[in-house]
Amino acid sequence: MTHGARETHHRALVQAKFDAWRAGEGSPFDLLTDDASWTIVGLSDVSGTYPTRQAFLTKVIGPFNARMREGLRPRIRSLHADGDTVVIFFDAAGVAKDGMPYANTYAWFFELRDGQVVRASAFFDSLAFNELWRRVQP
Repeated sequence: MTHGARETHHRALVQAKFDAWRAGEGSPFDLLTDDASWTIVGLSDVSGTYPTRQAFLTKVIGPFNARMREGLRPRIRSLHADGDTVVIFFDAAGVAKDGMPYANTYAWFFELRDGQVVRASAFFDSLAFNELWRRVQP
């Protein structure tokens, strides 16, 4: 596969998973290999590196989703690919279990291999995240 074809393929894979997520029919986390590492950059309550897909889902995504009445729906601002790296800049909003809205802006950096994410880094507004994480119990 040529460099340009690989980038087009990676963009399409990620776009499809985000479209499914927005429709409530899937998740971008489906792209993660079992041993994919996920790093949350910054000073949020969950910042750090999770060495496997399951560790990340168990310690971050599961407890986050348990705090939500209406799950996040993403809106991509931009999606870029360079070789095996895909960058997704997006907004996402939902409603917490206490009825309060939650909104955040994210930048995710995916490193893909054979159509799956092997490494991810995430940036987001840790103040907004921490406020939800501390206010609403799972």
